[in-house]
Amino acid sequence: MPEQTNRNRAADGYTAAAVAALLVLTGAMLLAMFTRTEPHPPLEVEPFALGPFLAASLATGAAAYALAVRGARFAMAVALLFALTALVSYGPQKYVDPAFPRIWPAVIVAQVAIAGILWQAVCRAVGRMRSTGRSRA
Repeated sequence: MPEQTNRNRAADGYTAAAVAALLVLTGAMLLAMFTRTEPHPPLEVEPFALGPFLAASLATGAAAYALAVRGARFAMAVALLFALTALVSYGPQKYVDPAFPRIWPAVIVAQVAIAGILWQAVCRAVGRMRSTGRSRA
């Protein structure tokens, strides 16, 4: 694997931190669902049962974290996929959820983490476009 610059290592660290935050929140949500601790998520959302979806989301998040920590090339793609799965549980639709007054801390933290992942992806894409433009000139 090629040597990473300090900037890339820092970006991977920010991505790993955001992924870790989403992993904790998703895991806590899954535990609340299993134990039926209020306010727990519904057992099913259209078009799937929420338990298997959260398990797949956690698996994707674990892969994203492991790849980001290693600085793997496709870590950002897996982190973006994990962020998309987190939007099902913590997306903007939660602002109109009747349980929002009780779940807002988790929603806000998750949305900040998702925004962090998206920001890192955009910064990385812009950086690559700039470096590609310089190498062609």
